[in-house]
Amino acid sequence: MSVLCAYALPHPPLAVPEIGRGRENDIQKTLSAFKETAGGIAELAPETIIFITPHNVIYSDYFHISPGNSGKGDFSGFGAREVRFEMQYDVDLAEEITSLAEKSNIPAGFLGEKDAGLDHGVMVPMWFINQRFKDYRMIRISQSGMDPAEHYRLGQCIKEAADKTGRKCVLIASGDLSHKLSESGPYGFAPEGAEFDKEIIEIFSSGDFLKLFNINENMRERAAECGYNSYMVLAGCFDRCGVDSKLFSYEGPFGVGYAAASFIKSEPDENRDFLDQYIKIIIEKTQEQKISEDCYRSLARQSLEFAVQNGQRLIMPDGLPEELLKNRAGVFVSLHKNGRLRGCIGTIAPTTDNIALEIIQNAVSAGLSDSRFSPVTRAELPFLTYKVDVLSKPEPISSQDELDVKRYGVIVSNGNRRGLLLPNLDGIDTVDEQVAIARKKGGISDNAPVKLERFEVIRHE
Repeated sequence: MSVLCAYALPHPPLAVPEIGRGRENDIQKTLSAFKETAGGIAELAPETIIFITPHNVIYSDYFHISPGNSGKGDFSGFGAREVRFEMQYDVDLAEEITSLAEKSNIPAGFLGEKDAGLDHGVMVPMWFINQRFKDYRMIRISQSGMDPAEHYRLGQCIKEAADKTGRKCVLIASGDLSHKLSESGPYGFAPEGAEFDKEIIEIFSSGDFLKLFNINENMRERAAECGYNSYMVLAGCFDRCGVDSKLFSYEGPFGVGYAAASFIKSEPDENRDFLDQYIKIIIEKTQEQKISEDCYRSLARQSLEFAVQNGQRLIMPDGLPEELLKNRAGVFVSLHKNGRLRGCIGTIAPTTDNIALEIIQNAVSAGLSDSRFSPVTRAELPFLTYKVDVLSKPEPISSQDELDVKRYGVIVSNGNRRGLLLPNLDGIDTVDEQVAIARKKGGISDNAPVKLERFEVIRHE
């Protein structure tokens, strides 16, 4: 046995009649999809249903699997305390998933539980399933802050664990699409919302999971979605397998996109090795970028690679241009992996004898000492790209009116607290946003008085 079928499902609480109290009638397409899903699951009669949810505890570098023998929950947070659930967990299968993840160097397990209660990302689809079929155990797995490829790899582990244990499984990838489809919606409007939803609907219809990897992260953030990583886990469950895909429904009457689809396992298909294909594409792209590197980015890359591979600081290479050896400046080095930030460390003012030494120092720190990330490993080096920003000397300004989010970076200061944000960053379009983020980085409250400085950068990317 294995993961025989998977469903991508939304989780609007008002779909449950005790919560919607009539408003559920506004999402008839979604209700019909839930009922069709429940009927399909009843016919399959799985031993275990695995739920991937965005609404349990989420860690940046860890997949949390709910521990214990059972889970309980209710809809008291939505005014329907009487709607309750108590389900048995499939402990053996959960432990097998954890074991296989560990062997694959994927951080996953039962640690770090903060709320044992079942969340609505699980309970909403469960409410419909349980109308037709209750004789199953469950596993609840949270999304993580790791990159999409890691979610796909976790799906591969789920598939292998189901195979090894002989479990007859169904997977539910819980998640809503964009929350920014309408100005009248609770989250406002962003044009990327409809773009994101369109791409996901096409993927659900075609079953072409490679396209999931190609969705721009900035688009995802602006669309304010919560289902993408659940879908990546789903895709990994069908690695090298054909699927019969069916889009049940799509609608967005409240400014939030609700899509439902099914994916039924078919014959093995080695051409659907989407993770391997994606890795090949990324490596080719990074190699192309290395060929076009200028001396700034090349020095940053060599510095981190040497430190990771040899455990030592790179000795200054020969042949560097005089501009790197004679000039002094603050430098920021940013690392990106598969389009996602992987580390960034910089200096506002020069701390070494020249720009070259500043780059060497900060490239190593960005890869090994950024507290937001684990240290870069050897295996990651082929996937990294580098950006180097050389800062001009900061100058004091009297108000935000003297800032330009594209041209100037900003430094905000309050006593010993200081926050900096570089200019021309993806997703930051206004000076207010720029200053707010710089305040947050410096631990400065929104209403605290601050001194402002601005600076320009020469960006090498």
